[in-house]
Amino acid sequence: MTEPFPGSAPPETVDAPEAPAPQDAVAAQAADNPILAAIVEALKSVYDPEIPVNIYELGLIYGLDITPESDVIVRMTLTTPSCPVAGSLPGEVETVVREVEGVRDVEVELVWDPPWTPDKLSEAAKLELGLI
Repeated sequence: MTEPFPGSAPPETVDAPEAPAPQDAVAAQAADNPILAAIVEALKSVYDPEIPVNIYELGLIYGLDITPESDVIVRMTLTTPSCPVAGSLPGEVETVVREVEGVRDVEVELVWDPPWTPDKLSEAAKLELGLI
């Protein structure tokens, strides 16, 4: 995990579990946190270019840390380390989260453990892809 933003209080951590559907842990916390809910909606606007599902429903968001000062750390992965958008997708995530009202600063941390697998897809994503 990265160090918190300089001069800020420790973040409120919303970790997605290693179990399937990491977005479920974040969604449970979003109900009580308007900034987190807005961040989730922003993340739902970002799509994997090869799969017609947004990155949130794909289960690529492994966790969000929000400091009391509203600095945000996004922990995310990609479907594969050789993903063709590995260089651009984290920047796109940073941009959409930074645009959320109330967010002061954003850092995107690309992680590879645990590796992404299709069992991290949300039920909505599985339905969209015809997997259920």
